[in-house]
Amino acid sequence: MTSPLPDRAADTTAEQPWPVRVLSLKISDYVDRMSQLWVEGQVVQFNPRGGTAFLTLRDPDVDMSLSVSVPMNAVNAMPIPLAQGARVVLQAKPTFWTKRGTLQLEARQIRPVGIGDLLARVEILKRTLAAEGVFDAERKRPIPFLPRRVGLVTGRSSAAEKDVVENARRRWPAVVFEIREVAVQGASAVTEVVAALRELDALPMVDVIVVARGGGALEELLPFSNEAMIRAVAEARTPVISAIGHDVDQPLLDLVADWRASTPTDAGKKVVPDAARERGTVDGARDRLRRAIVRRVESERSGLRALVSRPVMADPVALVRARRQEVDALRTRATTRIEARLHRAADQTEHLRRQVVALSPQSTLERGYAVVQHRDGRIVMDQDDVGVGELLRVRVARGDFGVRPVSDGAEEAPERGGATRTGSLGDGTSAARKTARTTTRATRTATEAAVKRGVKKAAAKATTTATSKASSKASSKAASGSDAHQAASPPVEPLPLDRDGAPDRSHGDAPGHGGHGDGTS
Repeated sequence: MTSPLPDRAADTTAEQPWPVRVLSLKISDYVDRMSQLWVEGQVVQFNPRGGTAFLTLRDPDVDMSLSVSVPMNAVNAMPIPLAQGARVVLQAKPTFWTKRGTLQLEARQIRPVGIGDLLARVEILKRTLAAEGVFDAERKRPIPFLPRRVGLVTGRSSAAEKDVVENARRRWPAVVFEIREVAVQGASAVTEVVAALRELDALPMVDVIVVARGGGALEELLPFSNEAMIRAVAEARTPVISAIGHDVDQPLLDLVADWRASTPTDAGKKVVPDAARERGTVDGARDRLRRAIVRRVESERSGLRALVSRPVMADPVALVRARRQEVDALRTRATTRIEARLHRAADQTEHLRRQVVALSPQSTLERGYAVVQHRDGRIVMDQDDVGVGELLRVRVARGDFGVRPVSDGAEEAPERGGATRTGSLGDGTSAARKTARTTTRATRTATEAAVKRGVKKAAAKATTTATSKASSKASSKAASGSDAHQAASPPVEPLPLDRDGAPDRSHGDAPGHGGHGDGTS
């Protein structure tokens, strides 16, 4: 005994499946329970047979269809004859044929869809797409000036294709087309146009796509107001030109396209530039450029002539020559002034050198004067500071030597009758020395002051004046003192000195010293 079949489809298993008859009966029962309904579609096949007409009703937007049977009485009751491609709305009851497993509709009434209804539906779709921004001008792309390749979607062997191609090649003979021939009306128009559009949009060499169709009735142009086609054009990356019907026709494709052509001929003129016009534009621009260049050259040439005609250009080195003469004059003047200053500086240097030599102690010694020093180096300033037999050091112009006084000048004065002369000698010699020292200090002070003030001539004049006066006074007093000294000074005997200023005893007794080593009498 076999087990019973499951009542529900969810209860079936691999061990307990439903036979095909059971499934068909289940579907038939479900469909039979459906009520009558109204459905809209497009008639793609119409086959009347006796009292019944069989037709295929297709969805206007997608590729889906159902078989429909309708009594001929209902067909004949329509206000216009039923034909393929017509949009209809019918009342039908779904039925399922169990033997063939097919679903069909049994129509009771059939009515054509009115133009008013179609336009109302198009208007509703237009508002919906506009609210989404599909028709906004900001999203429209510019048409390229000269596309490398033009994509064309049009009907098979249509006049629209000829208008686009011929007008484009008449304007630009080198234009290249990529043509896709599709159905532009009927049930398959939307599907084929959208497929061709997407194919051309995927080609990298296609720079613009033209969708063209000739004029026709409103029902024939309805595919170009289909939502699927409108969204396909909006999603395309390549600019799209719409050339549907005539200027009075305005499907929704015109609103979403990047540029709308009134006719296919207008699209052929828009897609490429006019070669003759562009050539004329280039020639005109070339002529204007040539004239501008000629004017510029003439202007520059005139300016160059004006520059060359100037005196400075006639003799370009005249300005340099004048400046060179100025430079040479300045150089000569500078050289002369520098040489004059050098000569004056040399003269001043020589004068100062001679002045220093004249005032130097060595010069004084060269004139016959001597410096007498005690053994400890003190200079003998007064005859009272010298004792009899004291060893003194006498420095002359060329060397020095030692002496010892042999007598006191003050003691011998009465005997020689020269006391007055001796005193005169001491006073004259002392006065001469004081005058020389005073003169030297005055000269040094005057010279330093003059140098500090930068008045070298005044310093030289002061020095010369002071020196002349001091020299004359010193010479007169020294001469009188020398005569008195020669008459009244006690006789001294020179002694050779060693390196330390002591008497050199290595020579034995000096003559005139009576054989005493101390040199005293």
